[in-house]
Amino acid sequence: MFMSQTQEPVTGSRVAAVLYILACVSLLLPGSVAAQAENTAAHEQIFLEDRYPPAAKCAACHPKQYKEWSVSQHAYAQLSPVYMAMQTTINLKTSGTNGDFCLRCHTPVGTDIKEPLALTNLDRDPASREGVTCIACHRVSQAFGKISGRLALDEGSIVAPVKGPTGNAGLEEVLADTSTYRNLSTDFENSRGKKVHAEVEQFFELTSSRFCGSCHDVLLVNGFRLEEAFSDYKTSPAAARGVSCQDCHMGEVQGKDAGYEQGPAALIGRAETPPRKVTNHYFAGPDYSIVHPGIFPHQLESPRNLRSKTLRDWLKFDYNAGWGENEFEKSQADDTEFPESWKTISHRKSARKLIVEQCELLDWAREQRLEVLRNGFLITDISSQRRRDSLKLNIDVASGTDGHNVPTGFDAERLVFLEIVVRDQSGREIYVSGDRDPNGDLRDTHSLYVANGDVPLDKDLFNLQSKFITRLARGGEREQVLAVNKSVSARPFIRPELRPTTLYGRPAGARKHRQVIQAGSSRKARYSIDVEDVQWPLTADVALIVQMVPVNLIAEIAAAGFDYEMSPKEVANRVVDGADVVWSRQLVLSDSGGIEQDLSTAGDILQCTADEFDDGQCKFQNNVCRKL
Repeated sequence: MFMSQTQEPVTGSRVAAVLYILACVSLLLPGSVAAQAENTAAHEQIFLEDRYPPAAKCAACHPKQYKEWSVSQHAYAQLSPVYMAMQTTINLKTSGTNGDFCLRCHTPVGTDIKEPLALTNLDRDPASREGVTCIACHRVSQAFGKISGRLALDEGSIVAPVKGPTGNAGLEEVLADTSTYRNLSTDFENSRGKKVHAEVEQFFELTSSRFCGSCHDVLLVNGFRLEEAFSDYKTSPAAARGVSCQDCHMGEVQGKDAGYEQGPAALIGRAETPPRKVTNHYFAGPDYSIVHPGIFPHQLESPRNLRSKTLRDWLKFDYNAGWGENEFEKSQADDTEFPESWKTISHRKSARKLIVEQCELLDWAREQRLEVLRNGFLITDISSQRRRDSLKLNIDVASGTDGHNVPTGFDAERLVFLEIVVRDQSGREIYVSGDRDPNGDLRDTHSLYVANGDVPLDKDLFNLQSKFITRLARGGEREQVLAVNKSVSARPFIRPELRPTTLYGRPAGARKHRQVIQAGSSRKARYSIDVEDVQWPLTADVALIVQMVPVNLIAEIAAAGFDYEMSPKEVANRVVDGADVVWSRQLVLSDSGGIEQDLSTAGDILQCTADEFDDGQCKFQNNVCRKL
């Protein structure tokens, strides 16, 4: 029998024991192999929940924190089909020697229970699918520092101690006030009462940026510096002022040190705990979900008639076709065929209601994402000057934060680019930069259409995406989409470097050409536009766009296959559709070369007007919900 660090039997409560006995008895009775396997999985799930409580158990007392986390990038970390295909591809290219290097940060629970590396999320343990879940931070009791993940989690049921920034005083007050906070139990064996953790152990690391650095500064096993968010931060003006990662990313404003909310840390029934500093658990960033909204955000409480639905069932629910809507259901003939799991109209209507709630949460997440992006990237100045038949247009893009470079983290796969379209008075397009090829890629050197000569290279492209550079076996270097140095050796294994990487700060065979903007700095984008024989005045549309990954990465990892039965084209389309226009400007340029008028408004960043949004005509802007 496994024992947790608090010495609790993982079989736990009487309910668990009864279910375990029933499961064992069922194995002795006649029945199908499938039924036996299902029973076995059921009691194994009970054991795992006693070792690694899922976030839903924490939500009973912390609904605010759960709601923010449920739609966060931490909650999406393991569910991302792009990430899953990417880590599988890297293992294929390195004959498996990369191992669980990626998973140790993306699914700490999955790493602890030793799930197969390429296991579909449809079959993973629920706590594993939760990615960076509650216990990934609040059940860590050692100051690991910068180690690229693999944080040991303290095992134990929901009543086992958790780690917090302030210690146990608040919990002691709640447990002592039995008249206000009723029906609580810290006894795992007692089936009555709401189970809560018996103690909050103070863990100062939770308030330190070092804690974030454990996963947000990634040094590969061969010394390659893949992500440097924490390294950026350590040398930043914000760090010198004592501002932490948490101050900007868990406060009231995403991406700014603007203070914290004040409110109850927990809700016990209808009774709120005394007000205190409350942190935001959304952690906004450039990623966004491209999976079915029935799968993400994580669902807390499904309607009773949906609780038996599996993730595979949700993949079959066609929300874009209108399933569950009154008009759709009334228009269907009695013999209309639906998948077995969705034959009942009440199930479809309940699912529709849940999908609407999920999409509203995704819309809220998009607002938070735009907030952090607008605070991180700025268009500070635009100037133009005419020189005979040429118009020079200069645009200053600046960092809005002094906490780290922008972009940071996985900067080699983040697109942050300017799209410029210039038209003359007749509406004729006379210049474009930052547009896409038919695949959805920018017209850079990684575009297959550019490589084939089908579209011209965008020589004026302003893109803050860093690039991986690898050394060739016979000299020279080349850009690669993935940081897997397959050019040096025919033996595809990750091997230790023969010389100290501390001398170079990287392995000798590979490096990253960073294109980022340093904290508090700016970069100038320069454009030269041929204005011979144009009708003045000109209109210039400028947009700063952020996209989580380029389409060429989708092509690079497609051979590994994508989770949830998604095709590469479907993944690529949703990635492009989810790109955010962070800032946009519309300028009128006179024949003298100056800016005659700035038509920009605050609403230009939206894909519909405020009136349309309020009227429900454009309620769901997120890429997975847009057709609702």
